[in-house]
Amino acid sequence: MNAKNSSFAFAKSRRFAPLFGTQFLGALNDNLFKTALFVMISYHGLGANSILPPAQMLNLGSLLFILPYFLFSSVSGQLSTRYDKARFARIIKLLEILIMAVAAYGFHIQSAPLLLAMLFCMGAQSTLFGPLKYAILPDYLDDKELMMGNSLIESGTFLAILLGQILGTILAGAPHALVMALVVLIAAGGTVTAFFMPYVGAKNPQQHINPNIVRSTKQLLKDTFAQKELYTAIIGISWFWLIGAVYTTQLPTFTQKHLGGNDNVFNLMLALFSVGIAAGSVLCSKISGHRLHLRLVSAGTVGLTVFGVLLVWLTHGQHYDGAQLEGIFSFLTRANAYPVMACMIAIGFFGGFFSVPLYTWLQTASSDEFRANAVAANNIVNGLFMVAAAIFSAVLLFLFDSIGLLYLAVALGNLGLLAYLVKLDRRFLRG
Repeated sequence: MNAKNSSFAFAKSRRFAPLFGTQFLGALNDNLFKTALFVMISYHGLGANSILPPAQMLNLGSLLFILPYFLFSSVSGQLSTRYDKARFARIIKLLEILIMAVAAYGFHIQSAPLLLAMLFCMGAQSTLFGPLKYAILPDYLDDKELMMGNSLIESGTFLAILLGQILGTILAGAPHALVMALVVLIAAGGTVTAFFMPYVGAKNPQQHINPNIVRSTKQLLKDTFAQKELYTAIIGISWFWLIGAVYTTQLPTFTQKHLGGNDNVFNLMLALFSVGIAAGSVLCSKISGHRLHLRLVSAGTVGLTVFGVLLVWLTHGQHYDGAQLEGIFSFLTRANAYPVMACMIAIGFFGGFFSVPLYTWLQTASSDEFRANAVAANNIVNGLFMVAAAIFSAVLLFLFDSIGLLYLAVALGNLGLLAYLVKLDRRFLRG
């Protein structure tokens, strides 16, 4: 195929490659740092002298990482609108180097409080970059490239998350110098790629920066939800993050109790889920002819429901205790291993189908001046849905102690979400 006609031709250009590299390395560093910290706390005695037990430190760490999305998203959207996004990206990435340098010192002295503080700072840094990376895509890509651009960004993000979690787990038990060096080097690499991002110019140099977090957040959500298309896209995207949070958070326990697998089997399941999302995201763009078709969201929802229910059915009645846990090779000898693996791939695959058109719709339905703010509002609602997922999971598991029932509730909930989306916009059936 002629490179000029290839749907991936833009991916190597300066219009896309530096942005992709910057966001990929940022997501990789976030998850490497967070995972290494959490594994050190859980298994290697980090913070053993703290007043908080390990389980509570993990809960605190999760809260500290997600809290900036609620505190700073509105301001980050305003900053991305007022200033050139490429210049702003460079400042954000330089900030990451500073944060990771302090974190490296925290690993050196084995200070859990300092590392948790840096986890909050990394969450804040990611919050600043979040609106920028999606809002800048329409500035770099034309309409025919935007769907594929979103699919590559989403694929890269989930593969970076997977790689970060695997590396973080490995490095947690290695000499501290390795994780110290790697988090700083990755931050530096992301900064270098950011300096190759082309300038785009400020969308609204007169954008007011409101430091009042509560007031600016309320106003942002009000302005965004007043636009029906933006509201609908955000609800759909946030549901995607809700089901992703439920599946991935409970996956370690599900792997132990219902698959009888050890941590290597868990990593396999997580890899299949992530690869499925990457494949689904890219194929969704291919099938769409690089144009926005909301009916693909409906196809994704149906697929999520079918394979979510099938996963529960395949594992129903299977219960294992800790003494029976097996590795990958033993797991693969079981009769239902491959159908379960296929379900994990399919859930990720249809998740990609579900989310890519919604991200593209969010970008194209926004004006140039409001796009960064719309993405910031989306990040806030994503965070709310993920918190709701944690609360819903905790309540249901407390009442019934069944991950299978939780997964079934989420799978069937997809149909309720689809009905609501169709009620808001009939193009989910015909568009």
